[in-house]
Amino acid sequence: MNTNEMNDGNDALIGLAALMRMTVSGADMGSLGVKLIARAGADPRAADANALMDLSTILQLRGDRELGLDVQRQALAIRQLYSPPCGLPDRATAALRLLAIMGPGDLMANSPIEFLLEDADVALDIVYVTERLDLPRVLPEHDVLFVAIAESEQNIPLLQKIQPAVASWPRPVLNAPQRIAALSRDNTCELLKSVPGLDMPTTRRVSRRELEQIGGNELPMTRVLDDGDFPVIVRPVDSHAGQGLEKLNEASEIAAYLQGMKNDEFYVSRFVDYREADGQFRKYRIVLIEGRPFICHMAISDHWMIHYANAGMADSAVKRAEEARAMSDFEQTFAVRHAAAIKEIYERTGLDYLGIDCAETQDGRLLIFEVDSCMIVHALDSVDLYPYKLPQMHLVFDAFRRMLIHAVE
Repeated sequence: MNTNEMNDGNDALIGLAALMRMTVSGADMGSLGVKLIARAGADPRAADANALMDLSTILQLRGDRELGLDVQRQALAIRQLYSPPCGLPDRATAALRLLAIMGPGDLMANSPIEFLLEDADVALDIVYVTERLDLPRVLPEHDVLFVAIAESEQNIPLLQKIQPAVASWPRPVLNAPQRIAALSRDNTCELLKSVPGLDMPTTRRVSRRELEQIGGNELPMTRVLDDGDFPVIVRPVDSHAGQGLEKLNEASEIAAYLQGMKNDEFYVSRFVDYREADGQFRKYRIVLIEGRPFICHMAISDHWMIHYANAGMADSAVKRAEEARAMSDFEQTFAVRHAAAIKEIYERTGLDYLGIDCAETQDGRLLIFEVDSCMIVHALDSVDLYPYKLPQMHLVFDAFRRMLIHAVE
């Protein structure tokens, strides 16, 4: 056993969930970062990997992604195993021990399960694998293994790398790596396009050169998409949170779009106008846990590209009241309307836990924007502003814990 295989005696990891909560509450993260730097550099012969990992998280939360990832690489060069705080004062009394496999990267590179276990009686250990670092020979005792590596170009080799070991794992495994690897945008639309009651526009992966040909009227969009033409949605491969996502109404707009993009590969799909009768767009984030759907938020906006942070939910009591009704009525309304489609999504993806960003089309179908295993689900919103959210998120967290317990029964 060496220090790269098992936890050492340095100060405990603060962890993603706690650091995010501190950031949202307005804590002085700069001062904390200075303390972590001092810890990390106190003894170069025994660098504090926990301090470096926490510092990496703080840097990313402050928007300094590249420096944060560099610090993360330094942490992983020291140690692969990290133990976020448990919801109990003594980890030894935990009801269950969970081991999660993660890969290096930013906050979207892995399932952020720390948020799901923030107050749970579950002892979580995280082991990182990288291109150069295999799974350690010695791992902590655990009852369940959860594969938290998300689908991406960077992560596909990691998912393939761990698959042989996971296939013969001596403990129950949740979210098999080969199932996660199948969640690329183009593959997911092929997987789900025949589901009755569901609309997931065909998504095609195209090169920059192909987009240039479409923009120059050398290649018709209908040759790329088998289910539509302009207007289309274009985004770089592996982009998240709306980065590089734009609606293009005609071929002549492609040149200007590409001018601001350095990427070589893009996803293209037809645009669906999902405005409701009042002219507003509504986007839902749902998680499936053992196949059962749970609503995590609903954002309302007059713009088609909705993210909860830009939908003005905090500024509108009317919007928040509608979201509260959507949560309280979810199991009797939305979940019933789309029960058959949701069941098919669960069965076809074969994942124990996954997230869905979706809406409803004007003709009542379930419109799928994205399906993946790394959507951020949390209970960090203000209880004063969103009093209805915490009870709903506890339903999600309780279901996640039950899934872990069911895995070992």
